[in-house]
Amino acid sequence: MRIIPVASGKGGVGKSLVAANLAVALAQAGQRVVLADLDLGASNLHLVLGFHSPAKGIGTFLNNTKSDFSQVIAKTDIRGLRFIPGDQEMPGMANLKSFQRNALVRRLLALNVDTDILILDLGAGTHQSILDFFLLSGQGIVVSSPAVTATLNAYVFLKNTVFRLMYTIFKKGTGAYNYLEKARKDNSMGNQHLYIPQMLKEIEKIDPESHKKFADAAAHFHPRLIMNMIEDPKNADVAMKIRRSCEEYLDIRVEHLGIMYRDGIQDTALSSRLPVVLYKPQSVISQAIYRIADKILESEEETFTLTDEDIDDSFQEASLEAEIDFENKMEYVEELLHTGALTQGDLLETVKSQQLEITKLKKENNFLKHKLTQAGSQGFKV
Repeated sequence: MRIIPVASGKGGVGKSLVAANLAVALAQAGQRVVLADLDLGASNLHLVLGFHSPAKGIGTFLNNTKSDFSQVIAKTDIRGLRFIPGDQEMPGMANLKSFQRNALVRRLLALNVDTDILILDLGAGTHQSILDFFLLSGQGIVVSSPAVTATLNAYVFLKNTVFRLMYTIFKKGTGAYNYLEKARKDNSMGNQHLYIPQMLKEIEKIDPESHKKFADAAAHFHPRLIMNMIEDPKNADVAMKIRRSCEEYLDIRVEHLGIMYRDGIQDTALSSRLPVVLYKPQSVISQAIYRIADKILESEEETFTLTDEDIDDSFQEASLEAEIDFENKMEYVEELLHTGALTQGDLLETVKSQQLEITKLKKENNFLKHKLTQAGSQGFKV
């Protein structure tokens, strides 16, 4: 069973859209898919999937971890796809106790008997439970958008994931663990910045055995990136910034799964209670989902090691796809105008809304520049 956690550093970047539609696309390709809503405390994946309000969800199981887990696995109208709802009205579900998390992980892993692909829609942020679920696979997906805050949060999410992996592998009392704890405390006091490649060199000197265990695990940790809500092919280039930061500061290589353009048709599909790949399979956004699903099916299992050439190819391919999809999107808009399905008033309204979004992003960008300038004057810490 392949596990595909889908995460984001912040909300509002289309993480659940990706998870739900990717699950549908993979099921349509003949895979036995289970889609689990692990955005505990803010569960809304059933809305994207078009699933009616569930009577039972993961919270039902977490309140009694000895209960029958199969009771919270629901069938859907989509052949090959089953769904595990979350619980949006149960307080405290976002902060799992260790025994709850362990029990849930055991039940999810046990699905391998009759499941080909398990997709986990994780909550936004970097809570320990979210990081642990993301680390159930070496090929988790991080969804971001071109907005500055979104890309920064995607990087921060991956940074925290690497540190969580280190804490998982470095046992208490070892030289590696003690070094990591000291570095963390020094960083919180502002005495040191956490530059992971340099830290690993020091750990290798102090505790070679722990270092080797981490190196073996990190060799199979290849997170994947999806850039969503792009408006222009140039927006796709933002992914390179995430790639460079991860390689330079985190010593990890990120693969690019592809891009998805912002498309108002998703809102129409949502109001119709249908995943967009079912509502309009020929739309630009649906074709992007199918393309990403194909890449996942064609890729190797988690035991493989990515080369620099593989990484380069994935980013070059994503840039090319951005150009092609932009052309298709423009052709689609022109077609709608000619047929009368899209009026000039609709087009003007869309332009106005995009201008408001751009203004908002400019303000956000100026605020972040100001913060970075202040941080730089005080000694910027990664």
